[in-house]
Amino acid sequence: MTTLEFKENLLDQKDNLYYFAIKLTSDPTKAEDLLQDTFLKALTYRTKFKADTNFRAWIFTIMKNSYINDFRKQSKKNHAFDQSNSLHIHIQEDFVHPSPESIEAEKDILKAIKSLDKVNRDPLTLFINGYHYHEISEILNLPIGTVKSRIHFSRKKLEMLLAEYRYRD
Repeated sequence: MTTLEFKENLLDQKDNLYYFAIKLTSDPTKAEDLLQDTFLKALTYRTKFKADTNFRAWIFTIMKNSYINDFRKQSKKNHAFDQSNSLHIHIQEDFVHPSPESIEAEKDILKAIKSLDKVNRDPLTLFINGYHYHEISEILNLPIGTVKSRIHFSRKKLEMLLAEYRYRD
């Protein structure tokens, strides 16, 4: 596909991309920014597009991934991290003092996590801290399947240990 054909295909998708951006953001201004970001990335990575594939799907995937990445960045900006424990406690900007019940619940949750054996606790702790499976896999030098199964096992174990909280009001 020539550069001119690429640009024409991109401009042909402008309206559809804008409507998709509105659906994602629910805000016309943010939708315009997302559209502009998508166009910029498409033009930057034009050489990555394979001519025998679906252009529309490729460009919509760029938009969706841009939106998701921006959303993750924004949600990380809205949290402060307390590094004093092996677990990070998320403190939001609109922090309200916790109730005595939630303080006790947090203590019980931390106690339950600490009761897990190290082999299962480490992947879960990293996952709680926001790491993705592939990142945990690299950090702990484990296959990704092992990481996923250990996190799954840890969640099930915590579910059993914290069963008393399941039916509380």
